[in-house]
Amino acid sequence: MKIGNLEISNKAVLAPMAGVTDLPFRMLCREQGSGLSYTEMVSAKAILYNNKNTDLLLESCQADRPLAIQMFGSDPEIMAEIAKRLEMLECDIIDINMGCPVPKIVNNGEGSALMREPLLVGRIVETVSNAIEKPLTVKIRAGFNDQSKNAAEIAHIIEESGGAAVAVHGRTREEYYTGHADWSIIKEVKDRVKIPVIGNGDVVDYESAKRLMDETGCDAVMVGRACRGNPWIFKEISEGKPYKPSSEEIAQTVLRHARMLIEQKGEYIGVREMRKHFAWYTTGMKHASDLRNLVNKVERYEDFEKLCERLTEKK
Repeated sequence: MKIGNLEISNKAVLAPMAGVTDLPFRMLCREQGSGLSYTEMVSAKAILYNNKNTDLLLESCQADRPLAIQMFGSDPEIMAEIAKRLEMLECDIIDINMGCPVPKIVNNGEGSALMREPLLVGRIVETVSNAIEKPLTVKIRAGFNDQSKNAAEIAHIIEESGGAAVAVHGRTREEYYTGHADWSIIKEVKDRVKIPVIGNGDVVDYESAKRLMDETGCDAVMVGRACRGNPWIFKEISEGKPYKPSSEEIAQTVLRHARMLIEQKGEYIGVREMRKHFAWYTTGMKHASDLRNLVNKVERYEDFEKLCERLTEKK
């Protein structure tokens, strides 16, 4: 798959997820086969006003590529100015979020609220794409609600306005993450545009990834919630066969993930962020419920080592 002049070697893509897809997690997924990763979304206005909280969200390195930096906003001029700044960082693609369903984003006219504003979508994409040299992509949803499933129309506008690719989540904004993703919408988009289409929604293993591509003709699949605590899903998709890590491999990955978070964010923040990751890693494992109760009391890296010893107990 080519996005602009950028060649993506693997068709398994790591979705942008707030509070999840920071640099340590992206690196773990990339090692397992993620062909393209997205940052957590950053606010164009926050960058404009020099909010220091955005610095950590944008942290990357040469090994973390190809990388798309995802931003959100609704002012075409501000977004163009910020995109010019962002493309100077360690990245290959600038992406605009037009799919976030969170009320505080939508109520501000951003994220998936833009699905209701086709003319504004065109102005944003055209203004930003004209301002930068790197490819511009957009992530959208099926529509805002069941009465306005307009993803194909919005994707056409994105293509005509200079977008280099579009990622489509097969749910509407009102559905959030409930029910089943409507893959037929992704097929509609693929049939409507010539730019690459990345399908998103209900990809949980290599079989569902293959079905999504077969049914829609999409050029790549984007994995979101299913990779939390399971970076090995990218190994599955890239190799085309199931993969189940051993408890020892999970424990080693947990500890490595914790070390990476602590190195990047310090022990206090790193340990607390690792608690949720630990719960995801241990879902379905022996002692999982007991371990999830214990992890909320973890204060130091050494505490994770003790919990991981229990993960590998032979009983």
